[in-house]
Amino acid sequence: MRFDEAYSGNVFIKSHPDYNESEAVIYGMPMDWTVSYRPGSRFGPSRIREVSIGLEEYSPYLDRELEDVKYFDAGDIPLPFGNPQKSIEAIEEFVGKILADGKFPLGMGGEHLVSWPVIKAMYKKYPDLAIIHMDAHTDLREHYEGEPLSHSTPIRKAAALLGPGNIYSFGIRSGMKEEFEWAKQAGLHISKFEVHKPLKEILPTLAGRPVYVTIDIDVLDPAHAPGTGTVDAGGITSRELLASIHEIAGSDVRVVGADLVEVAPVYDPSEQTANTASKLLREMILGWIK
Repeated sequence: MRFDEAYSGNVFIKSHPDYNESEAVIYGMPMDWTVSYRPGSRFGPSRIREVSIGLEEYSPYLDRELEDVKYFDAGDIPLPFGNPQKSIEAIEEFVGKILADGKFPLGMGGEHLVSWPVIKAMYKKYPDLAIIHMDAHTDLREHYEGEPLSHSTPIRKAAALLGPGNIYSFGIRSGMKEEFEWAKQAGLHISKFEVHKPLKEILPTLAGRPVYVTIDIDVLDPAHAPGTGTVDAGGITSRELLASIHEIAGSDVRVVGADLVEVAPVYDPSEQTANTASKLLREMILGWIK
């Protein structure tokens, strides 16, 4: 862990050089050890940082500038290649330190399994935590081909820890029939196909509660984000996702941490996906870090 000095590699635009003075910490979780289709998301965090230099520092949506928020870029967590269990342990320890220091954790993935250890660390601090999950996929499997550590399992694991009724999934359009049936029986909230409209209806019920938001970039239609491991047609537009981020920002929900995962730059030579991800992160920083 490096909290004593600024990360020596490329950093997200306008990152603050001092950890102790910062309100939030950006960090990368470069892991794609358990993906079921195409690897490459371990390169997502570094590329999102690199393209962020092309961002405007001002958000006309929120009328704020990046210099209004002090956030420290801690770089990527050093994860043992090919070892999901030790990687999960390292991520949980890393985020636990950030939370102990009273800072807002904002993670970049990496495959979606990386959200699971973050949620565990968040739950230790916020036992009444709720999860807002935006994704193409349910991620409710108990295992994938017999392996419980899979990027298709993090929301099922979170439901077991927090209780299914505290999980709110949006934009879902892919998953096993059994996953949808289990969610319905267990009381997990799934909004299929759309994000903004059902999210707007749900947010008042979460007013005042600590909420962790996890966004899989594949909630976007492949036309908007082709650079991801498991593309799935029929997704939302980048405009709808931005509107959803802003809807959360304008609500009474208390966002206490977030992540953006599954950006795989190798599948998008136009860099459209990485550039979109960097803009989404800008809006998350300006909208959710009060």
